[in-house]
Amino acid sequence: MTELEPLPLASIRFAIAALLAVIWLIWKRPARMPFNDTLLCAVCGIIGGAGYSVLLNFGEQTVAAGAASFLIKTESLWMATFAVLLLKERFSALAWGGTALCIIGIALIASAQSGGLSWSSGATFVLAAALCSAGGFTMQRRMVARYGALHVAAIMFIAGAVALLPWLPRALAETGSASLEVRGWSFFLGVFPTAIGLVCWAYALGHFGVARAGNFLYLIAPLATLIAWIVAGETPKPSTILGGLLILTGVIIVNARAKKATPATAAISEAPLGAGK
Repeated sequence: MTELEPLPLASIRFAIAALLAVIWLIWKRPARMPFNDTLLCAVCGIIGGAGYSVLLNFGEQTVAAGAASFLIKTESLWMATFAVLLLKERFSALAWGGTALCIIGIALIASAQSGGLSWSSGATFVLAAALCSAGGFTMQRRMVARYGALHVAAIMFIAGAVALLPWLPRALAETGSASLEVRGWSFFLGVFPTAIGLVCWAYALGHFGVARAGNFLYLIAPLATLIAWIVAGETPKPSTILGGLLILTGVIIVNARAKKATPATAAISEAPLGAGK
């Protein structure tokens, strides 16, 4: 994707997702949210969606692959912290231990990649992207419980696209002169990781809660390693295999020992999708 710069790339991704969101809104015609809730969903889209994408794109231009994969996965740690402090979700000492195993596993996998865990100027952008992602996901938790994942995601996509609108003309120009392969990947990124991926993630947040759901993000690294092994024949290093096993163990611990939600959280989770409309 070197033919597209970070801001235009993020802009076209969210433009595609926003187009799908508008089609869904016209088709389903969900009841209108109160203004304050709509505004909160829009802020989530700008911070956790557009902000995350732009900062990550900038960071990955200079940061080593190993450092990027480690830093971006700290979003799960931030999510658990925000969920406990702001949403009052329960996260036991054993669950924090499982999270620590996941972080160690990610560090082992990252150290085996190109560039290891060396720091660069782009690392600050990647870390900021992780914080934006965690903040956006934490804020949208209550909205998903009230209005459903699709409705919340649709507003987030549109808000993110509007925030990135100044770079859309440049994105269209760069895409028009780019290779067919780049155009195909741009469309793929807009539909699958952005639109479908974030909708599925919103469902997960509503079902598991922020703290528990965040730990599933640690599975991305070992799954990507497994896919690269099967598809591209990239044999993982022993440290990568060990890191993957630690991550799997950590995720299992977090979910096997997950406690029931507090009464306040349970009431939010069980609220009907139309509540507050």
